[in-house]
Amino acid sequence: MILSTVHADKPSLSHTDGQNNHRPSDAEDPPGCLSQRFRQRFFHDVPDAVWNDWKWQFRNRITTVEHLAQFIPLDPSEQERLKFVISRYPFSITPHYLSLIDPDDPDDPVRRQAVPSCEETALAGIGDEDPLAEQEHSVVPGLVHRYPDRALMVLTNLCPVLCRHCTRKREWRHGKCVRTDADIALMIDYIRQTPDIRDVIISGGDSLTLSTGRLETVLKNLRAISHVEIIRIGTRFPVVLPQRIDEELCAMLSKYGPIWINTHFNHPREITPEAAAACDRLLRSGIPLNNQSVLLRGVNDSVAIQTKLCHELLKIKVRPYYLFQTDDVEGTEHLRTSIETGIAIIAGMRGYTSGLAVPTFVIDLPGGGGKVPLQPEYVIAASPNEYIFRNYEGSVFRCRNPRPDTGAEDVHSVIPLSR
Repeated sequence: MILSTVHADKPSLSHTDGQNNHRPSDAEDPPGCLSQRFRQRFFHDVPDAVWNDWKWQFRNRITTVEHLAQFIPLDPSEQERLKFVISRYPFSITPHYLSLIDPDDPDDPVRRQAVPSCEETALAGIGDEDPLAEQEHSVVPGLVHRYPDRALMVLTNLCPVLCRHCTRKREWRHGKCVRTDADIALMIDYIRQTPDIRDVIISGGDSLTLSTGRLETVLKNLRAISHVEIIRIGTRFPVVLPQRIDEELCAMLSKYGPIWINTHFNHPREITPEAAAACDRLLRSGIPLNNQSVLLRGVNDSVAIQTKLCHELLKIKVRPYYLFQTDDVEGTEHLRTSIETGIAIIAGMRGYTSGLAVPTFVIDLPGGGGKVPLQPEYVIAASPNEYIFRNYEGSVFRCRNPRPDTGAEDVHSVIPLSR
């Protein structure tokens, strides 16, 4: 039985969609250098104590085109076009994350994630508002129960940075929202009455925009439920506002373990000294860290950038966990790549770096179908007696297939093979 295959040659280290939107220095700049230059140029009068105050950073987010134009060159016509974009899709950028952008590069990979683009409205007819059918699977307001043993709590739609690829971009148009105590009580009550739920994911927006005390109340109530084994927090604060990860927050989180944090680095430049220090504080508090990247056109859609990103993550003790195919969200088409691009990136990494540095490429199926992993196809043929594999270098190997134990189901009824 012959299986479909992909080209066995190692993919090019350049942009896998046939373009190259990255300057060679993108993966080579020492972390923090661009940020220091940007701060000296635009924030030289802000003392360190103020700059490192996360509440100051949050209060001073850039949210208007006029304010943005003070830092990034925008001609009058472009400003008018962007005003139209943000009337539909607002934006928000912390001074810290803004400092990671090269203001003179219109294709800067950090800029593409945070600064509005006219393509968001030009291509707004493509995609869905809620491609993952979260609203359909909401059992009470703010609580999504799709998988049998997991539930997702969405506590707020507030974020320090409104990522242009956000899967909940639909929420931005409804104004700022923080779930009330009554809303949260309904979520907790549902989880308490559903013993199959052993894993609770807290997300948003970004739940770390809540005060430490308010977040602690949620965690304390969850920990009082005997069948809740694991709590996960999805947050981009270590990337876009690492100052939030202070000793007070870490001390609080350490009381309610096991807590896992999934963060969201997409480009090596985001791994700044501040981000590394924030991750270190969490790790020293007993909180393991995984990273969930999103595959983004012109940001990280090459073998070179993904490999560099994953190597830098491991250096700060963050495990590369998932590489997501960008969800089919309205207003994000300009950032989406082909699925083949993601598979080719994994093929280009596998064997050329350690398995620990290779994330799982996944697509979250539309309509609430859940996550499925996608990998290069290394099996090129199979029979009851042997499998034939192609390895990362393109060499072919034959492996004897042991017969099933007596009484076991036929192996091919358990593992169906594609023709």
